[in-house]
Amino acid sequence: MSDSIVRGLAAGGQIRAFAAVTTALTEEARQKHNTSPVMTAALGRLLTAAAILGTQLKGTDDKLTLKIKGDGPAESLYAVADAHGHVKGFAANPQVILHARADGKLDVGGAIGKGELTVIRDLGLKEPYIGTCELVSGEIAEDLTAYFAISEQTPTSVSLGVLMNRNNTVAHAGGFLLQLMPGVSAEDAARLEERILAQPPITAMLGQGRTPEDILQILLDGFEPEALERSEVSFFCDCSREKMEDVLISLGRHELLDLMVSQETVEVHCDFCNRYYRFSRQEMKDLFKRHFRTGGSA
Repeated sequence: MSDSIVRGLAAGGQIRAFAAVTTALTEEARQKHNTSPVMTAALGRLLTAAAILGTQLKGTDDKLTLKIKGDGPAESLYAVADAHGHVKGFAANPQVILHARADGKLDVGGAIGKGELTVIRDLGLKEPYIGTCELVSGEIAEDLTAYFAISEQTPTSVSLGVLMNRNNTVAHAGGFLLQLMPGVSAEDAARLEERILAQPPITAMLGQGRTPEDILQILLDGFEPEALERSEVSFFCDCSREKMEDVLISLGRHELLDLMVSQETVEVHCDFCNRYYRFSRQEMKDLFKRHFRTGGSA
């Protein structure tokens, strides 16, 4: 089953629903960043959440960024998504090793600790929309549920999960997000909560071979789900050599000159995909000539 997100409505438009399978993109992130099991789970959950929220973007160049900064050993995590199903992300400390929780599950909350969740929506306006809230548990799904309740006053249920194989590859990853729109009845809200609580964990549903459509049909049984639309999602980083040249230029005239003199080659690293771009001394000289000697800014 390829990675995808399904979105739809239910209860006459009073419920917005999203379900995602993100196994491949989570495994690709694990490989790119060589994450430990607990950090694979943490990053996979955040990437899944970003992918789901990214489907709500309208503009071609709109971006959604999720940032978690905690006092645990994970330090911080980032995930960025666009409206095209492209997601990328990284963990500041990808090699955290922790004992499993008492229930046998990976201790994502222990890795993240206490801190803050930030949601940034860059919609092409003068300033991006930025919302923050304190972390509730560090388990990410609960933190996003709290964020929507506190910062956006939207009752939301979020479930995110990553299940690892014994060889530490990703067996299943995915999640769902259900939101109640203004005007939903208290009865429908209570019935939906009962439906959610009656279901097994999202990774168990995926392990049963459930598709995103299946998951929404199960969660929204009795609510007349409609307009189920599927879109593909994948790990995708838009870094390039040209963008890394801009990074070198942004250092300024004097620092770039110092690099040219002191280094035979310089490596510029992309945090999101863990790729290194190498620039020789001659390439730096050419870059310097183009931007600082002839018409460039000082």
